[in-house]
Amino acid sequence: MKTLRIDPADNVAVVISELKTGDSLELSGLDLNAIESIGRGHKVALKDVNADEKIIKYGVTIGHATVDISAGSKVHTHNMKTDLEEAAEYTYKSSCDSPMDWHRSSRERTKGLATHFQGFVRHDGSVGVRNEIWIIPTVGCVNSGAQKLAADCSDLVQGSIDGVHAFVHPYGCSQMGEDHEQTRRIL
Repeated sequence: MKTLRIDPADNVAVVISELKTGDSLELSGLDLNAIESIGRGHKVALKDVNADEKIIKYGVTIGHATVDISAGSKVHTHNMKTDLEEAAEYTYKSSCDSPMDWHRSSRERTKGLATHFQGFVRHDGSVGVRNEIWIIPTVGCVNSGAQKLAADCSDLVQGSIDGVHAFVHPYGCSQMGEDHEQTRRIL
């Protein structure tokens, strides 16, 4: 298998094994060859895509073509653009009544702050907060897969496991450069 089409609506596939010019995409029901070399992990167009037409991967729109793209071509930053909106303004508001001065000692920093937390004491005297399984996708394109995985693993919520949660977001799939690096840092 050289390529993987995730959803029947996809007009791109993920290259599993590097494609050389002329290689068959090896997709059932599709007689198509690569018209250029395409590295593993990149996208290949499964049909001709007109400029401004949506690029669909995992059954969702991840961007749009900036130029006409021929079937069998690499789809990347040179011929597509994300449909994500520009960065929004965010501000951080601390939940503490007063800012902490981190160059002071731990005892000085916590003076006047709450001296308890919602945790539990283990048999060995150490403490814990909660035992949860968090599924955090690195790209928004797989949100539904993360949610399904969390739902399928709900039977694990017993004993010392308090929950299985998918934390979905709309970022990653078609982000590039510094935009994608910022999402990676946040995650």
